[in-house]
Parts: sequence; C-alpha cells; structure tokens
Amino acid sequence: MTIVEAVRWSADGSAVDIIDQRRLPGEMLRLELRTANEVCEAIATLAVRGAPAIGVAGALGLFASLASQTHDTHESFLDTLDILATRIAAVRPTAVNLPWAIGRMRAAATSAQGDVSDIMAALRAEATAILHEDRAMCRRVGEHGAALLFDGARVLTHCNGGALATSGMGSALAPIYVAHERGQKIHVYADETRPLLQGSRLTAWELMQAGVRVTLLADSMAASLMREGKVDLVMVGADRIAANGDVANKIGTYGVALAARHHGIPFYAVAPWSTVDLATATGKDIVIEHRSPDELRGPHAPANVDVYNPAFDVTPAELITGIVTDRGISSGVGLGSLHHYTTTPASE
Repeated sequence: MTIVEAVRWSADGSAVDIIDQRRLPGEMLRLELRTANEVCEAIATLAVRGAPAIGVAGALGLFASLASQTHDTHESFLDTLDILATRIAAVRPTAVNLPWAIGRMRAAATSAQGDVSDIMAALRAEATAILHEDRAMCRRVGEHGAALLFDGARVLTHCNGGALATSGMGSALAPIYVAHERGQKIHVYADETRPLLQGSRLTAWELMQAGVRVTLLADSMAASLMREGKVDLVMVGADRIAANGDVANKIGTYGVALAARHHGIPFYAVAPWSTVDLATATGKDIVIEHRSPDELRGPHAPANVDVYNPAFDVTPAELITGIVTDRGISSGVGLGSLHHYTTTPASE
C-alpha cells in the first residue's frame, strides 16, 4: 500500500518539502518552501491544505523562513520571529492547527536559553516534534477508527481527510488505510467536493494510489446514494472542533450530516486531538473563511454574478454520532474531558 507524504523536511533540512496539491491529479510535483512569502502563498493557494498539514507546514516554514535570513542582533531576530509567526498563523483563519502549531513554536523560542543559534536549534526541534507527533497521532486515529469498520464496509467521505491533509496517513481516511492493511475490503464513496473538487482531485487519486476501492460521485448525489442503501457510515475530517462537539469542516459537510441523520446512517468526524479547540465554546464562535468569488464563477457563470463562497460549514454536535481522535472515540456530546472517550488503547 502506497501512502503519499504531503509535508516533510527537505533533504537538507533547510526547507519545507510539500506536494503541490494544485497540480493533482495531473502532475505529481514537490515544492521546497524556504521563505515566509513562499510558505504563506502555498497555504493560501492550497498547494498545502488540510488542518494538520498546514499546522506542520507552518511550524517547519517558520523555522525555514528564519533560517533564510540574516539577523544583525538578538533583538532584531526576535522582532522578525514575531512578525513572521503572526503572519503565518493568520493565513487561514478557520483551521485551529495553524495557530496552535505557531503558538508552540513561539513558546519554544521563549523557553530557549542562549543566543540566536540556541533559539534556532530549539525551533527546529519543536517543528520536528510537531511533524513526528502528527504522524503518530494519525496512526492512532486510524487504529481507533478502524474499530468502526468491517470487511465490506461502504464509507462515504467528503473533501479530503487523507494523507494529503496531514503529514501522516490522514484523519478521515486513516481508519480506512488501517483496515486495508488488515486485509479488509473497504469501498469508499468520495464526494467531488465543490467548488475546488478536493474529493475528486485528491481523495479519489490518493485512494487509488493506495489500492483502496473508490467510487466518485457529485456532491448532489450523496443523499440518493444513502437512500439506495449503499452507505454504511460516513467519515469526514475536521478543521476545528469546538468544546461542545460542533465540527467545522469543508463546505457541504453539514448537508451530508443532515442526509445521514434522515437515513439513520452513523456520521463520524475524524481528526487528531490537535484539531480540538477547547477555547472555542461552540460552532457559532468559529470564524469561517470566505474565499475568492472566482473559485466558484469559473467558465460556467456570468462574470459579474454575486457569489457566496464559504470554505467551511459547521455541523452541530447533535448530528454527529461520534468524534474519533488519537485519544479514542467520543461516547457523548462535548469534548471537555477524557471521560467522553473510550479507554481502549490504540497500539503505538
């Protein structure tokens, strides 16, 4: 089974190495990001995307962008660090992983003792820890979530919650990869995910690379597929999970959850614990990113038509059967303490 590696250190350890997801599925191209401009542009234009992946890319990118500059004094270095960290953290507002990762980098710099080289060493170590932790978290997510699957399971997913959205084996697709490793035959139905087609361009491509059976469908076909009895459960990723269990994910997720509830189909949000934001009380407090109207207009709409183009929507906790993280599977609404989770450990 081939699982792609979306974000990593470059071979010389001085840059962020990403798959340029704007080119998929037609071309597999890797980019090396060395400056803050390159890091921010890659995140903003979705060359690297997915909440965990942009968190990792942001952390590695902060180090790389600092390493690419010269610093006259200790004070000027700290000023530059603050400016770049603030800039990178603000590129995409909805996903919590990006400011979370940059916050960890800031804390590492604050705790470091010594001169600029000592702080840079601490920043590299922290960025590497974030990278390795994300990969380990994805594996644990997959092992917990695989308990929900069975041989022959038919899973509907929306957008891309796979390896392309993380630095590891993914979030929503991680349980499918683990089940596939164990010899189970899983059939994934992938919504195309309008308007940027992450489901068709990324999820379908990624699953085919891994040898997992996948069928592509238009977003508007999901409810009919459920009505025909062809979906056993839904697994989607998450960009931010509020303390009450509301989930922000790619636009269209809310509609899938409504259809699943009507048809009595279990609906699971699957994400590393780093996507949980206990400081955000409910989904109403989540800032939703709105993107360029041109992403939706394209060649098939009047050039001057008004456009509503939110990148995400919020699915309320009452529509969610459970939330799968590296800590387990939730057994009730809310995420404020571990007693909401199963205690069955995932293997390391």
